[in-house]
Amino acid sequence: MKKIKKVIKIAFAMLLTFMVNIGCSDDVLEQRNPNVLTPDSFWQTESDANKGIIGAYSPLNTIFYYSRFEIFLSDYRDDVINGYGTSDRTQVSYFAADPSGNPVRWVWSGMFQAVARANEVLFYVPDIEDPDFSQEEKDNILGEGHFIRAYNYFNLLNNWLNLPLITIPFREIEDPSSIQQVPPSEIWALLEADLKSAQEKLPQSWPEDQVGRATSGAATAYLGKVYLYQGKYAEAKAEFAKLMDGSYQLMDDYAHNFTEEFENNAESIFEIQLIADGNGGWGGDAPNRGKGSGYQPDFAPAGFTNQDGMRVNQWALDLFLDEQTINGEIDPRTFTTFFWNTNETTNYQGKVLESRTYLNKSYADAFPSGGDLIFGNKWLDWEFNGLEHSLDKGWHGAGNNLRVMRYADVLLMFAEAEFMLNGSSTEALDAINQVRARADMPPHASVTLQDIEDERIKELTFERTRYFDLLRWGKVEERIVNSDFKSESGGTGAYKAGREYIAIPQNEIDQNPNIKQNPGY
Repeated sequence: MKKIKKVIKIAFAMLLTFMVNIGCSDDVLEQRNPNVLTPDSFWQTESDANKGIIGAYSPLNTIFYYSRFEIFLSDYRDDVINGYGTSDRTQVSYFAADPSGNPVRWVWSGMFQAVARANEVLFYVPDIEDPDFSQEEKDNILGEGHFIRAYNYFNLLNNWLNLPLITIPFREIEDPSSIQQVPPSEIWALLEADLKSAQEKLPQSWPEDQVGRATSGAATAYLGKVYLYQGKYAEAKAEFAKLMDGSYQLMDDYAHNFTEEFENNAESIFEIQLIADGNGGWGGDAPNRGKGSGYQPDFAPAGFTNQDGMRVNQWALDLFLDEQTINGEIDPRTFTTFFWNTNETTNYQGKVLESRTYLNKSYADAFPSGGDLIFGNKWLDWEFNGLEHSLDKGWHGAGNNLRVMRYADVLLMFAEAEFMLNGSSTEALDAINQVRARADMPPHASVTLQDIEDERIKELTFERTRYFDLLRWGKVEERIVNSDFKSESGGTGAYKAGREYIAIPQNEIDQNPNIKQNPGY
C-alpha cells in the first residue's frame, strides 16, 4: 500500500510539473529578481559610476592591504626592520614565503580586487547614457579607473613580477582557464598607458569633501616613478619636473607628514585614507569592518603592542646620526622615525625634540632597565593624539592616513634621474638640498649616488619604499641576504635566487595550471 501511494505521489508531481510547463511561456520562467544588482542593471547613472569608482578605492584600506598586511610585504622585508618571530607575518622578509600563507594570498587578492573593480569602471562607464553625467565628470572617473589599475599593477609587479594581465571584467573573459602570465614588459607598458590616460583625465584637485581621490599630480608622480624603475631617466625627470612648479610644497615641519592633524597636506600627493571609525571587525571592505591603521601594533615599540613587533637594525640609526644639522644637533627626522635610548635633543621648528613614544614616554619611562634596542616611531602619532586615535580604540583603531607619495620623494627621485643623466649637476643638487634644508641639514656641495640613497633612507624610512629601492638597484642580496639584518626571525638561510620576489599564491596555481610559480620556490 505504501509503495502504491509513493508511485501516485510521483506521478502526480510529474503531471503537475508538465501542466505548469505547458502553461507558462519562456519569458515567465526566466524572470529575474529586480532587487539583485547585475552589471547590466547597475551601470546606468552618474551615481552608479561614482559608487563603482569608490568601490575600486575600497580595497586599499582593508586589513588585507594597507590597513595591515601590506607592511609585511614591504617595510618588513627591507634592511631597516628586524621582525620578531618566524610567523607568517615575517616569513616573506626572510625569503621563506609560503605560497599558501595568509599575507601572500591576502595582499595579492586585495591588489587584484582593486584591479578588477577598476576594470569594471573602465569597461562600463563609457557607455553610461545619463543626461546629468557630464563628459568632464565621466572623464574624471575614467581617469581614476586608469590610476587605480596602474597603481595596483605597479605594486603587484614589484612584489610578484610574473603576472597575468587582465584589463576587462572577469565576466567578459570567454575562457578564464586560458589566462596566462605575460612578460613584465607588457605590465610596464600598461602602467605607462594607464598613467598617461589618468594624467589627461584627472583633475588637479577635488572639492574639499572629496579630498583623497587621485589627481593628475598623483598620476604624474607615479608615471615618473614607473619610468625611473625601468631606468628611463630622461622620461622620469621630465615627469617629476612637471610637479616642481609650485603645485606642491614641503611642509615646514617634517613630522607634520605623519600625523592625523595634517592629513592631505600641501606635500601629500597620494595617501591611503584610513579611518578611526571604532570598527574592529576582521576582514575586507564590507560594512562594520575596521579601516584604521592596523599595522601600528606591528610597528610599535615593545610593551605598546599585542603583536610580535619588530626592532630596528643598528646601522640605520647610525646613518641618521653620522652628520649633524647646521646647528650641530641630531637630524630632527631621527626623532620622528625612531625611538631609542638617548637623552640628546634637537631644537627644530620652535620645539625641543626628544626621544619619546606613546603617552609621551621617554626610553627610561618605557624601559626602566635600559637597553640598546631601537624601535620605529613614525606614523604612531603619539605627540598629537597620545593613545586616543591609536591603540586604545582597538588593535586597528588609528585613523592616521598613510602617505604613499610625498613631494619630498619626487624631489629625491628627480635628483636620482638627473644624476643618472648628468652626474652632480646644479639641478640634482638643488633638488636634494631642498629636502635637506627642511630638516636643517647642511647643503651638499656635490652629490653622489650614495648620497641620494642615504637621503632616501633618512627621509623615507618606513614609507614602503626602501625594499623596492634595493630591488631596483639590484642590492637585495648584498644588503639583506649577506647580513644578519633578519636575526630576530629566521635569518636568510632560506634564500634562493629568485626569492627577491614573492611566491605566487598556491590557490591561483591550483585553479589555473597555466599560472607558473616564481623561480626559487
